[in-house]
Amino acid sequence: MSVEAITLGCRLNFAESETLKKRFAATDGDTLIVNSCAVTNEAVRQTAQAIRRARRERPAARIVVAGCAVQLEPQRFAAMPEVDAVETRDFAAPLATAAGYRARVRSFVAVQTGCDHRCTFCSIWQARGPSRSLPFPAILDAVRSELDSSAREIVLTGVDITDYQGGLGRLCQALLAAEPRLQRLRLSSLDSVEIDDALLELVAGEPRLMPHFHLSLQHGDDLILKRMKRRHLRRDAVRLVERIKTARPDATIGADLIAGFPTESEAAFASLVSLLDECDVIAAHVFPFSARPDTPAARMPQLPRETVKARAAELRARAAERRSSWLDGLVGTTVHGLIENREKGHSDTFAPILVSGSARGDMGAIQLTGRTADHLIGQFA
Repeated sequence: MSVEAITLGCRLNFAESETLKKRFAATDGDTLIVNSCAVTNEAVRQTAQAIRRARRERPAARIVVAGCAVQLEPQRFAAMPEVDAVETRDFAAPLATAAGYRARVRSFVAVQTGCDHRCTFCSIWQARGPSRSLPFPAILDAVRSELDSSAREIVLTGVDITDYQGGLGRLCQALLAAEPRLQRLRLSSLDSVEIDDALLELVAGEPRLMPHFHLSLQHGDDLILKRMKRRHLRRDAVRLVERIKTARPDATIGADLIAGFPTESEAAFASLVSLLDECDVIAAHVFPFSARPDTPAARMPQLPRETVKARAAELRARAAERRSSWLDGLVGTTVHGLIENREKGHSDTFAPILVSGSARGDMGAIQLTGRTADHLIGQFA
């Protein structure tokens, strides 16, 4: 008897897959859980593809599908001949503590799920319901459990963690105060408009908070941001990055960005591209706009698909150039990093590193001597 999970999508899904595996642990026979994603139409297509592939490879397993795509279209997935059962969420039920990547040195712990905002391109709030936060004792228990299981770095994750009840900054302060073994705390995607003063205080003065911040910026043109129903303008994003860099000069910035949003003009797209430089983005997650069903953006005037794809490709290429220049600039320096698996890991600023002969969990100062296409090469100092 075994329970395994195939996880698509965000870090929160990876954490929640562990909770799902526990739920089905007592099931007779082999169970394979496919935890789905619905952030784009392509993600939904990949979910269906993963289900069909799983059935081909595991003909005798019981296949259970869960996650955002299933929540939005349960009948579609229930009708697939490869699927034995669908697992949907009950928004009224108490939240279960979700901790993922158990027994790995870098572990995700969910602190929140759901969203109270209504960005016009997004259907995730429909799939996950209103914003709900886990209580601090449950989060602390999950963190301690992960540390007990050899985790060296904890990543707090959720749909909108900056909406954590009581404030994300105060949550981080409380975790760091309560658990001295927690030497590396990292944050997943942040909504820039919700970052509080307590978090910025940690950025400035707490070395255990890792100095890489991935921001949900989405665009660089004010009109497009308004049509997205985002709650910030370009100047707000730029100002936040300036505050972060002032507080922690070695901090690095990542960003979620959408290319080809409905009505995006060439000038608007140019504003998006230039945001990479103005916000010093060295890790961009670029999404070509995907019209999700029952969203306001799906009813707006759409750009031709070839235009959307071309702009996403151009934005990715520009982001890759910036990232490559950043990595080149780190060669010859010394960084602090953690080896996560097979001699590979990340620096505090989330640069990918490769240290030959290192072991999982090794941590310390690393002298960088060169790079491959994907990793910086170094040795522990």
